[in-house]
Amino acid sequence: MNARQIAFTGLFLFLFAAIGAGLVAFTYQSTKARIAANEQAVLLRNLHQIISPERHDNDLLKDTVEVRDPAFLGTHEEVTVYRAFMGEQPVAVVMTPIAPDGYGGAIKLLVGIDVNGRLMGVRVLSHHETPGLGDRIETERSDWILGFTGRSLNDPPESKWAVKRDGGVFDQFTGATITPRAVVRAVKRCLLYFREHREELFARPPRTVGDDEEADEDG
Repeated sequence: MNARQIAFTGLFLFLFAAIGAGLVAFTYQSTKARIAANEQAVLLRNLHQIISPERHDNDLLKDTVEVRDPAFLGTHEEVTVYRAFMGEQPVAVVMTPIAPDGYGGAIKLLVGIDVNGRLMGVRVLSHHETPGLGDRIETERSDWILGFTGRSLNDPPESKWAVKRDGGVFDQFTGATITPRAVVRAVKRCLLYFREHREELFARPPRTVGDDEEADEDG
């Protein structure tokens, strides 16, 4: 192969790579907005499983605060708190704590707590627990996690916020205690955090639908 052929081959490979990279970038950009919209829709559906739409009139996805407390929220990263209001009155928050000590690693949760400190619901956003055992924290696998609804730090007493094997009131799974233990601990810590920071979480006025448009008009 002479120098001309080598140069031609190199140019062809360069153009092929450039076109391929361009197609990948174009595909990513064209689907990025759609993927983001789908993710937001799934998140809102999960939030509304905990706080039904008729219970609030603000924009849950935009009315958020970011907080950080590794001891109570299970991560050194900021945790998003979604706030629910009806008019000017606080209704609830949905927090996104981490249970760091699951059997398969971190378990990301949604924990809804009403203004009086009572659980409105708990859901799992992501986990790596063992299929057929630890994955029973999912509502599609069992109704175990629905048992948190209506609970508070007074029901049961704080000392009973544990699985039954550890002297608490919450069921563990047959053959899998580590996963429910991690979730119970994370939910309890989340309730403790809310008790300590309730006023701060609701301090800012609610953000209603249309606030962004009004801000844009104001310049």
